[in-house]
Amino acid sequence: MATTADFKNGICIEFNGELYTLVEFQHVNPGKGAAFVRTKLKNLKTGKVIPNTFSAGVKVDIARVERRSYQFLYKDENGYNFMHNETFDQISIEESMINAPQFLKEGHLVEIMFHAETETPLTCDLPPFVELTVTYTEPGLRGDTATNTLKPATVDTGAIVNVPLFIGEGEKIKVDTRTGVYSERVKS
Repeated sequence: MATTADFKNGICIEFNGELYTLVEFQHVNPGKGAAFVRTKLKNLKTGKVIPNTFSAGVKVDIARVERRSYQFLYKDENGYNFMHNETFDQISIEESMINAPQFLKEGHLVEIMFHAETETPLTCDLPPFVELTVTYTEPGLRGDTATNTLKPATVDTGAIVNVPLFIGEGEKIKVDTRTGVYSERVKS
């Protein structure tokens, strides 16, 4: 058992019979009345973020979770298959648990969060940025650079990303997996 004084961003708590991670919190001490903690909690099963207010000093159950490094192998009818980097154990995860499955490529390293007591996978997080190769894009028009104009480009995972006009086919780009936005061109 812990109290609201132990809150940190990213901790996992049991709340209303489900597991939530603490996305954001703020201790509020009004001039009148009791102190409280305003939070935003993300449900690990649904991904939905809900606001909640706890009274200061309230006891909460902190769930023990472990983050382990896995490598993506392949996708089949059972889901996405990953291999643990040290023990070579393989697990299959459904698509809804992965934060950006459209950018997942064979060989990518991911972090899978497990509930420590039940050994069940909770979430699968890609690195913040991944390098992908542009497989198809229309050529940019010469001289059309007065504004930050973007064009759609298909990357090797099949996802479509908006890129600047100077990006051509076969070039490697860095994509932000949290937002799905082009970040920069990778220099070879």
